Amino acid sequence: MFDCVGIGINAIDHICLLSEYPGLDSKTDAESFSTQGGGPVPTALVTMARLGAKTSYIGIVGDDNNGKFLLNEFKKEGVDISGVIVDKNCTTNQAFIWVDKNSGMKSIVLNNNTSSVPLLPDEVSESHLRKTRYLHIDGRDTDANLKAIRLAKKNGTDIILDAGSIRQNMEELLIQVDYPIVSEHFCYSYLKTKKIEKGLEKLFTYDVKAAIITCGAKGSYGIDKNGIYHQPAFEVDVVDTTGAGDVFHGAFIYALMQKWDLPEILRFSAATAALKCTRLGGRLGIPNLTDINTFLEGKE
Repeated sequence: MFDCVGIGINAIDHICLLSEYPGLDSKTDAESFSTQGGGPVPTALVTMARLGAKTSYIGIVGDDNNGKFLLNEFKKEGVDISGVIVDKNCTTNQAFIWVDKNSGMKSIVLNNNTSSVPLLPDEVSESHLRKTRYLHIDGRDTDANLKAIRLAKKNGTDIILDAGSIRQNMEELLIQVDYPIVSEHFCYSYLKTKKIEKGLEKLFTYDVKAAIITCGAKGSYGIDKNGIYHQPAFEVDVVDTTGAGDVFHGAFIYALMQKWDLPEILRFSAATAALKCTRLGGRLGIPNLTDINTFLEGKE
């Protein structure tokens, strides 16, 4: 039995911390560099695993050194990889990330054009989805995502959607998920409103259990049957915001497992994401449960 199964793009992150961004036709030195596992859903699964949940990843990696690196990262974190396909005909996705030392903000270039292939519906493991409490998806490989939703729904599994950007068949995904967690950009571009509360109300019309809009430094907003809530972002010494949203999602799902109410879930998720931002990369800074509880106790 798994607490959460995840399906989504997997990539290796190459991260440079820069004292200043280089202009065109110029050079600069990296203050520090790190290679880590990446991808929104994989990083959320690692977050849950580090907090003590049992998680599993379904997806594709290339039969190359980067793919081996990502699978080893999963193994070290205790994420099940029995649903992973190692494809000899593709290469593993890579993300190249430049982080501004002064602000912690980043720029990301995803190289997913190196013979990468989509996850097909027939490659979704039905046995995994029969025995999980939650399914976390990013909506990228739409047909595979929709099949996974159908299989999971048959077993009463709740579905969490990470919607940072608009994907194909977005409407079909939204009408089937239980917890859409969307970005502020998604609110503007898909929900067609710059008013967060209005965006939440639109999401709630999809008959979801709760909906969340993440707004970076402005915090997060949520809605459920009891109303709308705002959780401000916690102030920390920010090194790098890479993966903060992904970690937020992982913490959110872990908190759902604890059956907390929405304000408590948002607070826990915000604290987990904030602590991640104190270290370079999306994975190294993911805190454990003791670190989060200690941090929150200091904020009471």
